[in-house]
Amino acid sequence: MKIYSVTDPEFSEYGKVLEGYDTKELIAAMNDIALPDEGVAYEPWIDSLEKCGIFGTLGTNAYGGMPVQLGMCWGHNNALNCLEYHRDSEINIGATDFILLLAKQGKIKDGVLDTAEVKAFRAPAGAVVEVFATSLHYAPCQVNDDGFRVAVVLPRNTNTDIGEIAAIDPEDKALWARNKWLLAHEESAEAKQGAYVGLKGDNITV
Repeated sequence: MKIYSVTDPEFSEYGKVLEGYDTKELIAAMNDIALPDEGVAYEPWIDSLEKCGIFGTLGTNAYGGMPVQLGMCWGHNNALNCLEYHRDSEINIGATDFILLLAKQGKIKDGVLDTAEVKAFRAPAGAVVEVFATSLHYAPCQVNDDGFRVAVVLPRNTNTDIGEIAAIDPEDKALWARNKWLLAHEESAEAKQGAYVGLKGDNITV
């Protein structure tokens, strides 16, 4: 599939690159965390990352004073597997270049998204990339065999355990964690764990 850049006009529907942030300290802290031998790891917040000066600035400026969390998604991945969305933007900052597989929330029809709607965007290391709330996304993909490290900024407690909820709206079947609605591909590990299968078509790889 064609891989666009986050600086291309095509990305403007999905997000934007924020300017003026110094990411050097954060990248150094991310690089101090070892990659898993295989697969992908994710932590909603990591103390060593939240000690970086950019953490407070992101909460104050990028999120307008809201309480946020600064964690990381890192490891080895080249597949779509799932798509998720939140009620707010997510900010990604790579210690390496990385690729985002994205689609529009408005393309979900009767609870299902065709993966033919997915586009790929490459982000350079150090860029502060905002992914809009209306953009479906999931674990980044690596650009080479060395894997990836991507910091993830979200409102506090996002992606943590939500417990049992009483379903009210049909959308509730996709509610997988706090502030996390997940559409899984049938081939994904998440689907085998009971996640709602809401993706049809190829499980895209890059």
